[in-house]
Amino acid sequence: MADVGGGFGFGTGTGIGVGPYTELTFDSEGDVDRASQGAVSRMEATDVLVFAHGWNSDRSTATRLYDRFFAPFPALVGSGVRLGYVGVVWPSMRFSDEPIPDFEVAGALAEPGQGCALDPLTRRALGEFWPGRRAELDRLAELLAEQPESAAAFIEFGALVRELAGLDAVHTVHAVAAPKVPAIFAEDVLEVCRALSLALARAGAAAAGTEGPGLTVGGGLRGLWGGAKELLRQAAYYKMKKRAGVVGERGLGPVLAELAADRPALRFHLIGHSFGARVVSFSLRAVPDGARYVRSVTLLQGAFSHYAFADRLPHDKGRGGALRGLHRKVDGPVVACHSPHDSALRIFYPLASRMAGDSAGLLGFDERWGAIGHDGVQAVAGAPRLSLDTVLREGVPTAGCVSVDAGSVVRRGGAPSGAHSDICHEELARVVVSAGRMGR
Repeated sequence: MADVGGGFGFGTGTGIGVGPYTELTFDSEGDVDRASQGAVSRMEATDVLVFAHGWNSDRSTATRLYDRFFAPFPALVGSGVRLGYVGVVWPSMRFSDEPIPDFEVAGALAEPGQGCALDPLTRRALGEFWPGRRAELDRLAELLAEQPESAAAFIEFGALVRELAGLDAVHTVHAVAAPKVPAIFAEDVLEVCRALSLALARAGAAAAGTEGPGLTVGGGLRGLWGGAKELLRQAAYYKMKKRAGVVGERGLGPVLAELAADRPALRFHLIGHSFGARVVSFSLRAVPDGARYVRSVTLLQGAFSHYAFADRLPHDKGRGGALRGLHRKVDGPVVACHSPHDSALRIFYPLASRMAGDSAGLLGFDERWGAIGHDGVQAVAGAPRLSLDTVLREGVPTAGCVSVDAGSVVRRGGAPSGAHSDICHEELARVVVSAGRMGR
């Protein structure tokens, strides 16, 4: 659990340059550190910004993100607004070859030329993410370092990843009743690694500005180990995606409801990045009917379906999105900031999502698998689609789902994730302020 002692100073002991600031800390099951909840309940504020990080390797990375993102807010809000700042800390991880623009310190990233091998930071983060699986992780690291040109090695690698993803128990006598295994973990591992290797090539070409048709993967079987590393990354994301929903629905949502009951005058403004956007969105399931304490939601490069809020899915009229209608529980807008420069969501998210569904194949794009952080809210009637310039000039609509193309600022970052983490911009802080009706 996080040390939340004090937590109200302007950075003293917290690494945050604004205040009052504290953290809400959750474990993987959504259980909250009650001391951190108490710190929020004692905040002297009219409006509380609640920011949930996406993938990161540790609490210090999340804290640095919050420090950078929150910095512009004091100068943007009106005189009648007293802000409180809350950083949600939940167990997630990122691979250290996923750069955050203008954010990394020396030695924080994988060394150039590291290739398929796991660098020490990523190996340590994986050990914390999957405790008690040292032997499996050591063998995966060994295979990635050696890159044997052997189908048997890929089969072994796929089986180990499947175990980490918690899918190794499907082949039992009760397999008929077992949950469906996502294709990314069940299909022929060589074909999956080939598909992921091609996706990596696309991401690299996109980062270099040379993307086009005709991309291939050479080098025989040895050339597919980049895809194998991506398969391991996808296993971590598969687990994080499920965990983010649990933390939101069972953790953050009930905590906010309790805080609102204790402090009914507080106005909460939820912000989420990547899988953190899933955390804050799924927290809306715990908002009681008629409650109006969530005043705005801003999703930054959200890593969940662009159909999540739809009453009916375009490809299945009998079903709605996982969060169908929940935007109506917000006393203000749900703003989805998206960018075409986000390779993680433009290339890898639809590939992984399609592999988790009922697609007949691994390649080719189908819009049903798109992410809300790639192209905004889809299939919600009347949801406007606006440019960032328009929002900064005219403001955010006061209710409903709104898509904002933030590609003019969310545009920097290398392969494989592209601009996925390029979110620390004053322009995006101004979007949050406008959505929450907190401006001057």
